Formats: sequence, structure tokens, C-alpha cells
Amino acid sequence: MSLSFGISPALVTPFLDGKVDVHRLAAHAKDCLARGCRTATLFGTTGEGPSVGAAERERVANEIVGLGIPAEKLVEGVIACSPEEAAYSTRQALRRGAHAVLLAPPFYFRPAPDDAVLAWYSAVFEAVGSDLRDVILYHIPGMTGVPLSHSVISRLKDRYPGAIRGVKDSAGDAEATFALIKAFPELDILVGDETYLGRACAAGAAGSICGVANILPEAVIALAENGRDDPRIVELVQEIVRRPVIPMVKALVAHVRRDPVWAAARPPLPTLDEQTTARAVSLLEPFGKVTKAVA
Repeated sequence: MSLSFGISPALVTPFLDGKVDVHRLAAHAKDCLARGCRTATLFGTTGEGPSVGAAERERVANEIVGLGIPAEKLVEGVIACSPEEAAYSTRQALRRGAHAVLLAPPFYFRPAPDDAVLAWYSAVFEAVGSDLRDVILYHIPGMTGVPLSHSVISRLKDRYPGAIRGVKDSAGDAEATFALIKAFPELDILVGDETYLGRACAAGAAGSICGVANILPEAVIALAENGRDDPRIVELVQEIVRRPVIPMVKALVAHVRRDPVWAAARPPLPTLDEQTTARAVSLLEPFGKVTKAVA
């Protein structure tokens, strides 16, 4: 199956002494790309994007490109409430040459009616100006509390022709994802939930930006390209979501990289101990050797 977007790991962010460790992050991104991922995504939810300020995101993205990762291989996450910050980070990413920008809706004042969500995105897009392109709308209402309705997606697509590349659906509702695929066949619908990613790709999804691709990129690529779900991935994801999700993914990356630095989460997220993550680690065993040497 040929996927128009493919698989992009929602990169976890390594912190050393409280700061983003750019060299570890770049090495991890390079490894995921070498193992078949089409792009790598910076500072999404799994990357603790809301805990990393705009200036730090900009510095890190520039340094990663300087370390040899082409900007066009990066999707940059922008999760901000103010139109000014969202527009600044979006514009900088696109000018840098990013493959796409993953842009979440504002998340503090809620509930937010559709007209207000549309007005917010419009303010951001107008501020980005002529640089506007390749925006992936980020539907993750469990975190933002602000769902992206079909009406908002359709109106944005019509108001800004060619600017909307796709939608990342991380609501975890398979039937709603299939409805999104049917409603917007011209957009790249990306599935955040690996438990039904195979079925969704068989139905027309374009790929995924997801956390498990940090750990098992080959397995995630295979299930998406084959259009069949992997029961081993389903069991692993079910175990991950029993705990704080982002710290669990980071702990698993620390395990496969044999590097405890990866496990540290930036507050307010907790850093999990080995006892808490032991069962998830055991679920990696059926995949055999799941990491390669990272420079």
C-alpha cells in the first residue's frame, strides 16, 4: 500500500539537566529516518511541546538542522494559545523548510464554539501570510478540550485553498476517523492511535504521527503499509495508556536505547520508575532486537 504521508515518529524530547539535549534528539531522529520513517515530528504531544517555549523550540529546530537533518524531513509541532505565538512558530518552521506544521487549536478557554476556533486559526494564518502552506490540523480533544469539527476543517480548507495538508486525528475513536477519511479524501488523514492504524490505512488514511514509532518504527510502518493491525502493538498500546502516556513512551525509549536520560520528563509530567514500566518493557520481547546503534 502506498501512503501519501507515511509514518512520522512523534519524537520524545530528551532533557539533560532540565534542558533539551539536542544531540540525543538529532541522533534519535536520524535513526528513525534511517529505519524507514518518512519524516520525524518535533514538539508534538509526545514531545512535550506545550512544556517547551517558543524560543527554545526555535533554537532546537535550527540546531537539529545544523546537525545534518534536512528541514524538509521535519514536521514541527505548534501547540500554543495566543495567535501571536502560534503564528510566529508556524512561520519560522515553514521558512526553515519544514515538511509540515502540526498546529493544535487553542486550549485554555473552553468550550470554544466552532466560529471562534475558525476565527483563531484564521488569525494565525493571516499573520503567517505568504509563507502559509502544509498545515496539519491537530485534533486531540482529550488534551486540548477543543475538538475540530468537520465544519471547521471544511471552512478552513475553503478559506485557505492549498494551505491545509491534512488532519492528525488523535481522538482515539475509530469510527470517527473512518468518517473523517470519507469526508475529506483530498486531505492526508493521519491516525494517532496505533491500535487501529492498519485498518485506517486500508480505508484511506495517509499514515501516522505516533509515539510507538519512536520504539518500533519498522513494526508501525509494516502495519500501516500492509493495512492490517498488529495484535502485539495493540497490547503494547493498551499497556502504555494505563499509565501517564508520555512518560511511559519515554521510559520505553530509554530501555531500547539503553540510556536512562531518555526517561526524564519535564515537570509537571512525572518520570516513571522501572517497576511501573516493567510490563510494557516485557511486551517488547516479541519484537526481538528493536533498536539499532545510534551515533
